Amino acid sequence: MGYLTAHAGRIVLFSITCASVVAVLLIFVFVIKESIGFFTSYPVGDFLTKKSWYPQADNPEFGALGIIVGSVYVAIGALVIAVPIGLLAAVFLSDIAPFKVQQIFKPIIEILAAIPSVAYGFFAVLVVAPYMQDTFGFPAGTNAMNASIILAVMALPTIISVSEDSLSAVGREIREAAYGLGSTRAETMIKVVIPAAHSGIIAGIILGMMRAIGETMVVLMASGKAYNHIPSPWWDLSQQISTITANIASDMGEVPHGSQHYGALFALGVILFVFTFLLNLVSEYFLSRIKRSTGAAVK
Repeated sequence: MGYLTAHAGRIVLFSITCASVVAVLLIFVFVIKESIGFFTSYPVGDFLTKKSWYPQADNPEFGALGIIVGSVYVAIGALVIAVPIGLLAAVFLSDIAPFKVQQIFKPIIEILAAIPSVAYGFFAVLVVAPYMQDTFGFPAGTNAMNASIILAVMALPTIISVSEDSLSAVGREIREAAYGLGSTRAETMIKVVIPAAHSGIIAGIILGMMRAIGETMVVLMASGKAYNHIPSPWWDLSQQISTITANIASDMGEVPHGSQHYGALFALGVILFVFTFLLNLVSEYFLSRIKRSTGAAVK
């Protein structure tokens, strides 16, 4: 009886795993299928290299460069804010904070991941946007900087959690050896512990970037929806932009099924799939390095 129960459990778990894989593959096939018509009827070069997105014009144009660049802008802007804060917070939780403080603060940080994205979006529009306009004199409060700040907050739980697990997985004996050689706590963290845990830290950063790239509601509400605009100068994040996810979410409900505009939105979905797939491969590579080197399961 125990033998049958064990095998039944394995079969159930294997079936659930296969169902998840099949579901992802079917979604990918569906997106590819719906975008094939667009790729065969519209020049791919123009789609990727032009920023003129005018789907309702008499001669529709589907230049997605501005939208793609906008997605990269908010993702990189979010990481510039989130990575230093997340890494410092992970170091504090793993090596500085008392155990009781760690037990209190880590769950609170992880709760940030449970807040609905639409709540973050309302906060960006009703609080952050007016503050930026009143304080910095920005022409519009909904811009790349607004979206980057909110996405940074949303990415922090992932970066902090994965980085803290990686830092904690570095053995206590390594820290004690560094102290025994006369290193200070700061020197031990910067020159020993963080380099030893770099694979897990990089994996956490990449997972946080995936959260930023894949987010929809926040960028839809906070970025300004400027489809045809690339910030100039490039470092000026006070300008309005649009992103792949925001464009798909705002337009998909209004386009006729099977139209060229409909296919263009699925083509944007293909690009988003490629981005997230490559980032996922990179993060899995670094997570596997951590597991091989420490034997610890990094989640």
